[in-house]
Amino acid sequence: MVQREKSLLLLGMLILSLIGMVVVLSAGYLSSGDDMELATMREKVVKSDSEWRQLLPPLQYRIARQKETEPPFTGEYWNSRQKGVYHCVCCGQSLFSSDTKYDAGCGWPSFWAPVDYTHVAEQSDTSHEMARTEVLCSCCDAHLGHVFGDGPSPTGQRYCINSASLAFKAAEGPAFSVATFAAGCFWGVEAVFRRIKGVVKTEVGYTGGTMDNPSYRDVCAGTTGHAEAVRVEYNPRQVAYRELLETFWKIHDPTSLNRQGPDIGTQYRSAIYFHTEDQQKQAESSLHTLEQSGRLHEPVVTEIVPAADFWRAEEYHQQYLDKQGGASCVGGSCD
Repeated sequence: MVQREKSLLLLGMLILSLIGMVVVLSAGYLSSGDDMELATMREKVVKSDSEWRQLLPPLQYRIARQKETEPPFTGEYWNSRQKGVYHCVCCGQSLFSSDTKYDAGCGWPSFWAPVDYTHVAEQSDTSHEMARTEVLCSCCDAHLGHVFGDGPSPTGQRYCINSASLAFKAAEGPAFSVATFAAGCFWGVEAVFRRIKGVVKTEVGYTGGTMDNPSYRDVCAGTTGHAEAVRVEYNPRQVAYRELLETFWKIHDPTSLNRQGPDIGTQYRSAIYFHTEDQQKQAESSLHTLEQSGRLHEPVVTEIVPAADFWRAEEYHQQYLDKQGGASCVGGSCD
């Protein structure tokens, strides 16, 4: 009898241990990883409409509180690949992790699951003569977006979320590095670098000129001295600067002075803008290696110069080819 009681006690302890393990694993499933913060439920936040209007910037107020929708391919996070956690812009509750973010091709940040299903709420939405499922922050009822049943495994869900409803907190860890290249029309150059594993962010802009904050029209006039360039933010643990240089040499003609294909002008010059002394050394070494390879029949005219002020180009230039359905450029020319 005593032995039976001991066995039952041990069995009960084993069951409780297993239940505890399941609870822990379930709580940490979508927020796991050394650089991911734990998902924590916040207390309910209730404010009047006038209070939200005063607290939030106009765009965030219209999206999160008035349930508007930002245009596709315009939000801050639709193509971000940084590691971290996305929080509610209104109350700060954690909502989605970069671990479940994927490129759905729709122009909005897309996730196959939230960090915790209790952090989001769902309700029927029949606006605009459509039957959809709206997604809200469970803490403050902020409008986030909608969820659809066409997502990837393991959930089959696509949480299509407005960037304006989110506030991003990057994961702690080594800082990313930055590289800047000019190789003709920046549309095609950006498209190539964006697809390299380890590149976390790209943006196109103007650098190497004399005017502050020039416009595309200013640069095209050929009087500001700027080059169309791409600023590449990358994780050196995943892709080396040397590999970025190899891509740079392959995607354009470095022997063509102030020209790539039909695009003519100093803004289309070939240039490497180094941010560190090590980048300068690697750039000069790679240029020398290219010249000694015998692949080129003309001298290289690529400039290797210190990085100067980088002026972000107009929004319609950012990820331009992706917005056009993935069109490509040949020989650095896109115009």
